[in-house]
Amino acid sequence: MNDELNNTEKSSKGRAAKRKWREIEAIQERQRLEKELTDIDYCYDLETDDLEF
Repeated sequence: MNDELNNTEKSSKGRAAKRKWREIEAIQERQRLEKELTDIDYCYDLETDDLEF
């Protein structure tokens, strides 16, 4: 029974870590996109929060 609890905790932690990395990667992708858009159009002044994915 204790082993099942430990496996569940490890599984939850693993999912949380993966979710956090997905969020980090999404932020980095938005920053890359914003940089790319400013490189294309130096007058570009839109926040990445205004973009919809």
